[in-house]
Order: sequence, then C-alpha cells, then structure tokens
Amino acid sequence: MLNKKLKDVEISIPIVYGNVAFWLGKKANEYQSHKWTVYVRGATNEDLGVVIKRAVFQLHSSFNNPTRVIESPPFELSEAGWGEFEIAITLFFHNDVCDKPLNLYHHLKLYPEDESGPMSTKKPVVVESYDEIVFPEPSEGFLVRVQSHPAVTLPRLPAGFTLPPPIPVEDASKRKRGDTKDHQLSQWFMNFSEADELLQLAAARQQVQAHIAKLRRQISLIDGQHQQLKSSSDQ
Repeated sequence: MLNKKLKDVEISIPIVYGNVAFWLGKKANEYQSHKWTVYVRGATNEDLGVVIKRAVFQLHSSFNNPTRVIESPPFELSEAGWGEFEIAITLFFHNDVCDKPLNLYHHLKLYPEDESGPMSTKKPVVVESYDEIVFPEPSEGFLVRVQSHPAVTLPRLPAGFTLPPPIPVEDASKRKRGDTKDHQLSQWFMNFSEADELLQLAAARQQVQAHIAKLRRQISLIDGQHQQLKSSSDQ
C-alpha cells in the first residue's frame, strides 16, 4: 500500500557537496602536500541516509582503487595528495525513493584563490556547492519515512490524504549516526540556511518586480495605441 505514488506532490532535499583541504606544512612533500576530505552532506547537517543508499566517488586514476564506494552515511572519504582534479560523485537512492542515480561533479580544491598568499596548516581551503534534489510523485512509504526529517519540507498533500504516524527510532545513536552536526570538520562547513534563502527570495522578488514593470509598460503601450485608434475613428 505504501508503494502508491502521490501525484502532483514533490519532495525537495537540500544537499551540499564539496571538500575541505588542509596543507601539511613541514610534513608536505612533492607527492603529498595536502590532506583532504570530499563529501556529500545535508545542507543543515542532517542525516541523508533516509534518502541516499550509497555514494560512489570517482577519484583520479593515479590513486589506488580510484572508485570509492561509501555504503552508509556520512558520505565522505579522506585522502592525501598534491594535485587538483574533478571528482565524479554518483548518488544511489533507496528503492522507494528513485530508480535513477544522480551524478554530481566537484573540482577538488587544495590551494586558496590567492595563490601568492601564505598557506596555513590551521585554516583549510573549503569549497562547497548547494543543490536541491527534487523527487516528483514520491511513494507513500518515502513520505512516511521523511515526514519528521528536519531537512525536508513536507509538500501540500492531496485532499483527504493523511499520513500515518512516523515509525519511531528506538536507538538514539542510530538516529544521529549519519548526521554531520558533530563532525570534526563541521566548524569549517559553510552555512546554507536562512541568509541564503533571504537572498534567493530577494533576487526572485526583483525578477517578479521587473516582470511586472515590463507588463505595465506593454499595457501602457497598448492603451496608447488604443487611444490613437479611437481618436482616428472619432475624426
């Protein structure tokens, strides 16, 4: 029964993917100058295991075993090296979420933008991207599982449809095992919360206002043409 799809409903999951890279300082050599971690996390550091089943990171071919499969959250891996390269990240979802995997691409960044400036072993280079994964027509089972997830905004449900109560998670350690709130790198994570949403809303409002102004100009032009035609007909 919970496999039934809900039409005209969609669920949006905000995610962040990127890397944190530390310069090794005196321990650096020509083959290993940085220690870095690449990851996919919840935008509010919540557990993505309710949605994502596995993450595959495709590293540069010079690494041993360049295809790294992470079967459980947190979806991350750490390595050491000296070069920057593009990492392909493939996300596989649970069966009741989506059949198709999602491909992401992240360019590993080790060096600061101002390469002429001094590097620090204490302050890392952090590069992150924000995205939202949208799942149209979710199954009832998926909706039930994520209804209490802090990162998920429940959509407007069809008339007459009510969700059954969420299934409680008895083991508290299991409940928070996959989140990244207490992650050792969390102090360096970028904030993609209310401030960014306000900026996005302000930008959207500007676009709407510009569109309204354009429509008003078009209406004014049409009214002017109409007045001219009326004057001509009166003569």
